[in-house]
Amino acid sequence: MDPPPTLPQDLWDQTPPAVRASIETLAGQVQTLTSMIHTLQEQGRALQEQVTQTSRTSSRPPSSDPPQSPRPSRPRGQRRRGGQPGHLGQTRPLVPVDAVDEVVVLQPDQWSGGQAP
Repeated sequence: MDPPPTLPQDLWDQTPPAVRASIETLAGQVQTLTSMIHTLQEQGRALQEQVTQTSRTSSRPPSSDPPQSPRPSRPRGQRRRGGQPGHLGQTRPLVPVDAVDEVVVLQPDQWSGGQAP
């Protein structure tokens, strides 16, 4: 085997075989650990990306968002809630009185709640 990059060739040649074997074993372990660290860093990045995903940044449904996730705030509009001034509405027109055949007055026999009718 070639000497480690930090040792000159003449010093490597003077090194006893047992020490060479130990150095080679340690160098192999360092390479293995370096590749494991690289793999773990990639997995950590992938997990971090998964944690930061929400329904707004991916195709996940809103029900998969964490419970404490902040809801997007929108600025309050200028109009009030409900029907706006000038809107005619969608109500059913009343039948004219002369077109009515019969008027039936309905009242309950017994009052079951709070105030009198």
